[in-house]
Amino acid sequence: MRVGVVDLGTNSTRLLVADVDDGRVEEIERRTEITRLGEGVDERRKLLPLSIARVRNVLAEYRRELDAQGAERVLAIGTSAVRDAENGEAFLGEVEWSYGFASRLLTGEEEAELTRRGVANGREVGDGTLVLDIGGGSTELITAASRRSLDIGSVRLTERFLLSDPPTRDELDACAGAVRKVLPALGLDSAIGVAGTITSLAALELGRYDPEEVHGYRLSREGVEAQLERLASLPLAERRELPGLEPERAPVIVGGAVIVDEVLRRYGLEELDVSEHDLLHGAALEAAALPEPEEGDAPPGAYTCC
Repeated sequence: MRVGVVDLGTNSTRLLVADVDDGRVEEIERRTEITRLGEGVDERRKLLPLSIARVRNVLAEYRRELDAQGAERVLAIGTSAVRDAENGEAFLGEVEWSYGFASRLLTGEEEAELTRRGVANGREVGDGTLVLDIGGGSTELITAASRRSLDIGSVRLTERFLLSDPPTRDELDACAGAVRKVLPALGLDSAIGVAGTITSLAALELGRYDPEEVHGYRLSREGVEAQLERLASLPLAERRELPGLEPERAPVIVGGAVIVDEVLRRYGLEELDVSEHDLLHGAALEAAALPEPEEGDAPPGAYTCC
């Protein structure tokens, strides 16, 4: 079955079109647009009209792509920003009605489980392996035995701590301290990293973003430390010009790099494997299990979210 997944993330809105056959996910098309849906949510607990408008513009384009690719089922998933916003469920209802997507608001634990399923698509994930998923609003720490969703993410930490351009040493130390404070004790022997912060760090080392080169790339702790030092020393305008870094991710990449650095330090890991398979691939399996879509009344809250 050909399916589509739309990830309504805190920092980006992502699309995956894939064929699902017997539990295997074959990627057909993948897109990412930085939309900053979670801008201001940490402080106001509400999705703002301008943020919603940016997402809606992207969703219209994604709807056309899904139709062109012949997707039979489409699932839109809401994560950290939508969970935290008072109008998050109403926003999902509007998305479902306006664009014909089935929608699901994931708990942190559900997000973690789908991410692990996505990473495990095409590779074995050992019991002692950490799957690290850094989003804009939350970070998921996923092992065979536990699923933990922490309220630290690249956008959230940037808005709380990294207010100068470039950030000051005191701001960086406060940011790192906030990460260290919430990292639990885990016994680990390896790690796999997913999502934009980690793939961007790999692309920065490579000097370009190529999904085939990034997937399976080994990112060392020394390399993360070097990139963090480099990124934190540059003003935003110069970070936007770095080869391999998407310009719209530049405002929050330092906060994300702080999380990667602190995770590797906390668990004594010398490197992590970078994976392009992530939450989208796990959600594709869920999309394939959806019933055939039916037309009906507008979901509760549609037209009232903004």
